[in-house]
Amino acid sequence: MFNAPRPTQAYGISSTVSFGGSFVDENPLAASTYDGLDPWSTAPTPSPPPVPSIFTNAIAEATVPAIYQQSWNTVDPTNSGETSVNSLSRVLSTSSLPAATVDKIVNLVSTRPRVSKLEFFVALALVALAQTGKDVSVEQVALLAQQNTLPEPALDIGLVSYSTVPSSTLGYGHTNNGSAALQNTSASVIPSAEDPWVTGRFVGGSGNGSGSGGISSIGVGGAGAHHGGDPNGGVPSSVAGTGLLSGWWKRQERVSIQFAGQQGFVLNRYTVYGITTERGGTVQRRYSEFAFLWDCLVRRYPFRLLLQLPPKRIGPDESFLEQRRKGLERFILFVINHPVIKEDALLGSFLTEPSFEQWRKHSAISLEEESTSKRIDRVEEMTIPSDLEDKLGLVRNKIAPLIEAWQKICILGERLIRKREAAAVRSTSTRPSLMPHLRLPSALRMSSSPSHYSNDVGPIRMPLGLPPMSFRDPALSLLLPSTAQADLSRLTNTLKSLSEVNGQCWKGDDCDLSQGVKQGINNLSVHTQRHTDLLELRSGVLMQDTLEGLKSQRDLYIAMRDLFARHDRLSVDQVERLKKRVDTNALKLETVKAVAKDGWEEEADKIAGSIEKDKATITAQLNRRVFIRACMWHELRVVLHNRENTLLTQLVQSFAREERDYADAVAANWAALVQAVESMPFE
Repeated sequence: MFNAPRPTQAYGISSTVSFGGSFVDENPLAASTYDGLDPWSTAPTPSPPPVPSIFTNAIAEATVPAIYQQSWNTVDPTNSGETSVNSLSRVLSTSSLPAATVDKIVNLVSTRPRVSKLEFFVALALVALAQTGKDVSVEQVALLAQQNTLPEPALDIGLVSYSTVPSSTLGYGHTNNGSAALQNTSASVIPSAEDPWVTGRFVGGSGNGSGSGGISSIGVGGAGAHHGGDPNGGVPSSVAGTGLLSGWWKRQERVSIQFAGQQGFVLNRYTVYGITTERGGTVQRRYSEFAFLWDCLVRRYPFRLLLQLPPKRIGPDESFLEQRRKGLERFILFVINHPVIKEDALLGSFLTEPSFEQWRKHSAISLEEESTSKRIDRVEEMTIPSDLEDKLGLVRNKIAPLIEAWQKICILGERLIRKREAAAVRSTSTRPSLMPHLRLPSALRMSSSPSHYSNDVGPIRMPLGLPPMSFRDPALSLLLPSTAQADLSRLTNTLKSLSEVNGQCWKGDDCDLSQGVKQGINNLSVHTQRHTDLLELRSGVLMQDTLEGLKSQRDLYIAMRDLFARHDRLSVDQVERLKKRVDTNALKLETVKAVAKDGWEEEADKIAGSIEKDKATITAQLNRRVFIRACMWHELRVVLHNRENTLLTQLVQSFAREERDYADAVAANWAALVQAVESMPFE
């Protein structure tokens, strides 16, 4: 299911601008959630058929004016690689060009709900041509790019500056959501502690990184952990205590993982990720360091829940990297909020050390199993239910259907998005020669912080460049109107153009009927613009919060399945065999003593030593057996049970509140329009 070969994308268009793969099977469950974008697949991404062009090589080397990148950074502050048609229209509206020209340029560069960086730059070049009275065509842009003389448009970027966005993460209802980079935007955004799914902005806490001046041994809760030498971290045992504190989901630690560029030589390039947590500032890690951390944690805590790590692939594309980034973010979010693993010293160093590679060179890392340094006392042992195996068996029997159900939820959501995207792509393209003309490096996609729906119908401050509405990132339901949002944005541009074209009545300026209707059309364009903003906000929230919550539920059950597999493989011990060997050696010892041959004392001591050694091993393995039972009971009762219920409740409640507030905002917008057009004349 997960390792299906990736199909060739449709349209023969590069995947870096996300044009292909929009058509799907009629059966929404006919394929995996990750068909066409499977992070678990080992098959490389097939190269799409090249589009021939005599301009390709020349355009690829074109230098864009500074205003191009400045404008792009304004609408895409998180470097996601795409922005909305709405954001493009708002930038072009600052060029003082007629609305009809803006509408023509928008429709010329893109027929999709999203606009790539390439298309955005082409639009700016077309604006510059229009401002100088030249022919507005893609061919003209390609010719100028070949000469490395792309024109510079006159724009007032300050009118759409990202700094106009409120400084707090804007949510709706009681939740504040978002997963944008914590430090690379001008706005400081703080999420609510009430949404446990959020992997985004927060107020940075004080750092707790430890130095690495000498060799240190980092073991389970050892040196470098939060609580010194106490194997349980200086806190009450989490194995058989009262579980989690009341309202624990409100105090979940936050994490944000964003792309930090590429490093290495040409033949050994690798992606670097910036990790920001409440434990300190941002640190940079490569994927192999995540893999090292996961390998160490799974060896130390084989009987704890651990999410799978998204795999590596040869020749990954941009979409695969974005899926992997989100998977890494979910993995780190889970381990830093696990009641036991969060205290691990290695994890703390991973999240705080400036250079993890240098830290590893100066630190001796212990891979001993958790049971070697922790003990279960008699009271804790008595809290383990006698029917634990029956309880685990019940969960084991339903884990496969649960995984299948959650995978289907993701598949259905993805199919809905694909069909909506396909509706936009199937429209006739007005710029068939655009793709080969400009080939500029596409930025890696990163998440952005969604905003709120305001019931006030006044001006809506919009964070430009919300997360891309790509079919590769499934959502929950049909409430993801990406195509509708793009159509409304184009409708707004057309209405503005209509007001300009039909602005002068044949009767002159004293025609009250014409002026009244014109004002009504202007009011309509204002409110369609507001509705477009609301659609864009809702789409971003569903993609970044609701969808990630669903994926976290799916990952939780997959982690439980893996825990059962590790338990079956690693919980086997040699107690029974050792007991038989002890009995055999005891009889042998009695025989040696009874016969009393020459040198029997030495042989008897040897046998007695073997017996003592076996008894010590039996005791240790029996203690380990009890510890394993305690771990499984803790993971079942404290981790799995709380997360699969409490977090899902939080997710559903947030979704319901957000949908209600979205509907209220839409209704308020149209109600305001009704009042605004009541005075439109009939005669």
